[in-house]
Amino acid sequence: MSQEVVVYTRPGCPFCTSLRAGLRREGLEFTEVDIWQEPEAAAVVRSIADGNETVPTVVVGSWSAVNPQARAVLEAVAEHAPELLPEQRPSVVRGALNALGFSKSKDSTHG
Repeated sequence: MSQEVVVYTRPGCPFCTSLRAGLRREGLEFTEVDIWQEPEAAAVVRSIADGNETVPTVVVGSWSAVNPQARAVLEAVAEHAPELLPEQRPSVVRGALNALGFSKSKDSTHG
């Protein structure tokens, strides 16, 4: 079974922006899903966030969290899907460029 890191977001969410930047800084690939564009995604988030559409919500295999820090996501990936961890952490400069969106990122955005 192929696993992935799924980050549920919505436009204009500062917590989503912060989490995306933190994950990119660490070189972690993820799939981003806009809950305003995909009703099924909003339903997933409600099922995790006690009926609320609180984002960012992250799913890694059987693990999920509402508004986690990047470090918590990386720890969850290490435990639940270690094959998804980057082989090495990007350099400080590359990580900063990734976080700012100036480097090619392999995450995919739906919507």
